[in-house]
Amino acid sequence: MKPARLIIAGVAGVAGLIALLLSGRQPAPITVTVPEPAPEVKRAEVLVAKRDLPMGTALGDEELAWMPWPAELAQNAMIQRAARPNALEEFKGAITRQSFYANEPIREEKVIKGSGSGFLSAILPSGKRAIAISIDSRGATSAGGFILPNDFVDVITTRRDPEASQRAGVDVFQSSTVLTNVRVLAIGQNIQEKNGERVVVGETATLELDPAQAELVTLYQRTGSLALALRSMADANKPDESRARSPAHTVTVVRFGIAQEVPNR
Repeated sequence: MKPARLIIAGVAGVAGLIALLLSGRQPAPITVTVPEPAPEVKRAEVLVAKRDLPMGTALGDEELAWMPWPAELAQNAMIQRAARPNALEEFKGAITRQSFYANEPIREEKVIKGSGSGFLSAILPSGKRAIAISIDSRGATSAGGFILPNDFVDVITTRRDPEASQRAGVDVFQSSTVLTNVRVLAIGQNIQEKNGERVVVGETATLELDPAQAELVTLYQRTGSLALALRSMADANKPDESRARSPAHTVTVVRFGIAQEVPNR
């Protein structure tokens, strides 16, 4: 490039820089917003379940732990370490009245302190009674042994009808549903399903009844045999549907081991 052109380009650049300085324009400032630090959350230690605890679990060091909890969410019903530092020792040996999930706060009304001898009476709702009825150990009178604690059943009675038997000259038996939608508290000595496996069928089924129902079951157990019909989980606590009855009020006649429906005249 010729020297003359270089000189002209240099003069033009210097002139442009001088013009920019004289104009007083400066690059716009960059604003940087610094977020304020989050307020510190106050925490309180509460007593929680260390693992999933089914109903009837005895509490100990392997079941209980302290866990930080937001202080504003720590309710009075929760057991807080600041108020009860010895709670771990207090609850050792207590039994869960209801199930707990892992890390769920322990609530005093959901556990039973002391020995487990009164566990069944503790889980009974107010006004209810527990009545044990005899069942076949092979499950013949309890849906083949597939009825578990906390299932809902209908109670069916079967008994001999003396008048119909006298008229027919053979034994005549009648069956009827005497109670519906009854909760099973225990099968034998088992009060819960263990590790997802079916409990061993015992000789008794303990039912949750009101006083009038308890009297009725006691009477029918004296005068006939009782069987349990398992209800669907979808039907539990639903209003009882009308039951289909045999036409013409028939009864079952058992002759030489063969059951036959005959009119009840």
